[in-house]
Amino acid sequence: MQEIILPADETAKKLENYLKKRFPIGYVRKLFRKNGIRRNGQRARPDDLLQRGDRIQIFIPFEKQIKRAGRETFSSLELPILFENDELLVINKPPGIAVHEAKAIPKRETVLGILENQYRSKGIRPRLVHRLDKDTSGALVVSKTEKSVKELENLFEEGEVEKEYLCLVAGLLPQTEGKIDFPLPGREGKAVRALTRFSVVKRFSETTLARVHIEAGRMHQIRLHFAKLGYPVVMDEQHGDFSFNKRFRKQFGLKRQFLHASKVTLDFRGQKRTWTAPLPADLDETLKALGAALKPAPTET
Repeated sequence: MQEIILPADETAKKLENYLKKRFPIGYVRKLFRKNGIRRNGQRARPDDLLQRGDRIQIFIPFEKQIKRAGRETFSSLELPILFENDELLVINKPPGIAVHEAKAIPKRETVLGILENQYRSKGIRPRLVHRLDKDTSGALVVSKTEKSVKELENLFEEGEVEKEYLCLVAGLLPQTEGKIDFPLPGREGKAVRALTRFSVVKRFSETTLARVHIEAGRMHQIRLHFAKLGYPVVMDEQHGDFSFNKRFRKQFGLKRQFLHASKVTLDFRGQKRTWTAPLPADLDETLKALGAALKPAPTET
């Protein structure tokens, strides 16, 4: 479910018009046609007049494929929002887009650049409080105010945020659950403790789907830890098994690492919240294909 709380500075308008500014018109009509939207827990209608603080709950996921494109495409791109209020927003980050600028990535083609462009007219400057790799999808928390950015950053840095990931690794993990406690480079380049806990969700013929929790969070922590364990993340082009990845891509068509930030939980100003990011289509289809490959072929009669 995706939830949007109407910000205090939003002017009163009809629900349908508000949604059309965020999503394609076809998707908005689908929400009402299939009864996939609620306003304050009640069935919503297109002409409902929104008020400050209204909660909009969306039950039909919106997914948009991100492709390399020109400036106009990125500037008008709408990122899927899981939750929003006056202080923060949580997006379901699509794969293939960096969270911030880098040497070969201009800011306008990043999550931060897109959000800054969309909120500039409201006088809001979105700020990242944690990171996800470019090819990792899932829940990403973003601050909307100067006051909240430091509070949220501290929660992440002090390990007060519960972060859950789903990842597919090459090979069959022998234990049902376990932990990887191995130091990784910190911000100053010095080795610092990094702890990754995991539990097996399902084993396929050559791969294992695992649910993963990390404390604090170092750069590439999950990818580095599973590679160190000897079970690299499937389709990880930097730390993975390259020959396995080549064969996997040819068989299942997956073009990026199977790593998704599925859930984030934090206690912010006395209120504990959990946000869940639906699995994107490419990963969901991969799991279905892996499951189908496990099923025995029907016997001939």
